[in-house]
Amino acid sequence: MKLQEKDEREPIYRVQRALCNPDADEGATRLYAFLKDIYGRYTLTGQHAQAGCEGREFRAIEKVTGGKNPALLGLDMIDYSQSAAAHGIESLETERARQFYEKGGIVTFCWHWYAPLKYLYETEEKPWNKGFYTEYTNLDLAAIMNGEDLEGYELLLSDMDTIAGKLKELERADIPVLWRPLHEASGKWFWWGAAGAAPCIWLYRLMYDRFTNYHKLHNLIWVWNGQQKDWYPGDDCVDMIGEDCYPGERVYTSQADRFQTAKSCTEETVLIGMTENGCLFAPESMVKDNVRWLLFMTWQGMFVVREDGGDAYSEQFTEAEILKKVYASELFLTLEDIPDLKAYKPVQERG
Repeated sequence: MKLQEKDEREPIYRVQRALCNPDADEGATRLYAFLKDIYGRYTLTGQHAQAGCEGREFRAIEKVTGGKNPALLGLDMIDYSQSAAAHGIESLETERARQFYEKGGIVTFCWHWYAPLKYLYETEEKPWNKGFYTEYTNLDLAAIMNGEDLEGYELLLSDMDTIAGKLKELERADIPVLWRPLHEASGKWFWWGAAGAAPCIWLYRLMYDRFTNYHKLHNLIWVWNGQQKDWYPGDDCVDMIGEDCYPGERVYTSQADRFQTAKSCTEETVLIGMTENGCLFAPESMVKDNVRWLLFMTWQGMFVVREDGGDAYSEQFTEAEILKKVYASELFLTLEDIPDLKAYKPVQERG
């Protein structure tokens, strides 16, 4: 990876703003500087894998690409939710994050947030373990927001405090995290979006305040993934905008319209990434459309591996030749291309 000191990028890729948390720690600040430096120049390869960097998705990619690995590992706080713990579920996600970071990689977390137990049906037709979906819970976020459900407010705070504790473990290990909460809210298929934009914005801002000012979490880069401008919570609590793109099988276009959707959410120049995807986009489509996503994050399971439980690569969504082309392209960064982020120095500060 080579970064020229002369910046010839278009203005849309020259992010000047600092992290929204003025007390962000050195790890988060260095990572953010790196992301700003590569934006418009390179795209980070990413893979969501609950089993971590030793899971079958990573094994399949490494085999097809001849030894290359994604630069980003996507993980989920889902099983740290209190409703999961109440059902005896345990998680190793923070340990897997630590393992990948020690390999030199970048970690991102989402949170498929199980609603508190009070709001779960727990029936055969509506089991608890789908309790992040709107239809599987009777939680009314609008009622919590406007003060009609005070217990619900305390329950949400308690769940947030639990997740903050797991993120604090990573902070103590000096691990910065791309934190993507309340994703895909405008689709309304998750309970945090079911009541509309205003309650969801309230919840996002409440979480930002709780994590940043109450728990003093300073290792987070805040990624907003609401996917519609009217749901945008504000520049003061967003560092990056993400779009989740599932256009179908073997659709290798740049998804330029989705990039523009993200760009339109704010007048600020911000980082924009494809925070979830099914199929990959071909390097030539990205260049042709001048759509330089900061990153992609292919979802796990059938989008990468066959559904028989092994680590054989599946070409259902992305053919092997396209995968090899992306991971071999000079426009994309793999794990092997990432500099030492523990000592990263921004381009503009190099002498």
